[in-house]
Amino acid sequence: MSEKGRQILPGLAERRAPADGDRAAPRGDLPAPPGPAGAWYRRPLPVAAAVATVAVLLLGSLWWYRYAVTHESTDDAFIAADVVSVSPKVASYVAQVLVGDNQLVRAGQVLVELDPRDFDARLAQARANLQAARARYHAATINVQVIGTTSAATVQEAEAGVQAAEQQAEGARSRLAQARAAVAAAAAEAARAAAEGARYDRLIQFHAVSQSERDRAVALSRTTAADLEAAQRGEQAAADAIRQAEAQLGQARAHLASAKAAPEEVAYSRAQADQAAAEITQLEAAVQQAELNRSYASILAPEAGRITKKNVEPGDYVQVGQPLFAIVPEHVWVVANFKENQLAHMRPGQPATVTVDAYPDRVFRGHVDSIQAGSGAAFSLLPPENATGNYVKVVQRVPVKIVLDDSPDPVHPLGPGMSVVPTVALR
Repeated sequence: MSEKGRQILPGLAERRAPADGDRAAPRGDLPAPPGPAGAWYRRPLPVAAAVATVAVLLLGSLWWYRYAVTHESTDDAFIAADVVSVSPKVASYVAQVLVGDNQLVRAGQVLVELDPRDFDARLAQARANLQAARARYHAATINVQVIGTTSAATVQEAEAGVQAAEQQAEGARSRLAQARAAVAAAAAEAARAAAEGARYDRLIQFHAVSQSERDRAVALSRTTAADLEAAQRGEQAAADAIRQAEAQLGQARAHLASAKAAPEEVAYSRAQADQAAAEITQLEAAVQQAELNRSYASILAPEAGRITKKNVEPGDYVQVGQPLFAIVPEHVWVVANFKENQLAHMRPGQPATVTVDAYPDRVFRGHVDSIQAGSGAAFSLLPPENATGNYVKVVQRVPVKIVLDDSPDPVHPLGPGMSVVPTVALR
């Protein structure tokens, strides 16, 4: 008999058939029950324990099979986050550093103070230039109003001046014509009187006329000569008057032309005002830029998170775009690189659980957010070229983004690069 049979029915292996004498000997024991003395139903507890163990193993195997069929997991996963690099927008010396490594900061908190004196001076200069431009614009607008108001009156006055000058010139022309006629008459009379005097001079030699007649003729000749000279002076005065009248007429016409050019002057003044307005806009932008540069002297946290990779100290001269900090926000997610044959039933929105190697006793809950359109190898620096050489099929891994549903836990902080094991419930 085997060792197992001996353990189950120990009495059956050791029992022997009684002798004839023994059978006839009377016994005081109770009659033995039918069947073997060590039957299995004589020991119910071990049997029940064995049955229960087998049932538990069967149920456990069934549960494990069901769990394995409806869940996918991988240890090729890690925490990812949008790491924000903090850099200055202006160049200056560092006056203060207000945070330290791994410090938790809130969005908008001042991290670094730069020396603001240069920015204050530029801002004051920009504001002064803007004030001067506004004064020029105000003067230009007043000039436009003045020119627009006086232009009509100036044109009317100039037209009246032209009319008066034309009348004066016309009168001077008339007087000049009269003076010329008087000169011609005086010249004719003087010529006649001179000829008469000469004739009387010849006649007096022959005593054909009296001395008194000759004297009257000489006096008349002198009188007509004086009248001619006076008429010539009148002609000269009339000529001077007409030249003066024509000069005044030219001035009046020039003044009228200038007055009629008032709309162009108004347009020119308006153009100057528009130029001053454009300059104001330009200088307002310069003031805004100076104010921005002044505000950039205080470097703020773009979002909440923890300070990492601190690389600045007071007294440093920082350039535009120079990395000073990196801020790791509290919002993180999991990038799980599942094998491509694990994605057949994986869909966005499916629930997932995540265990972090750093906190094995803590389970984080989340859901599948998205599945990358392509394997990780396809987007590597040197993607595989399967069309060359001998081809060996390798199961590819596809990144799956899993978003955590739990709120950030300060007791269990998560950071980029931490190893995790996600499990996705497919059904």
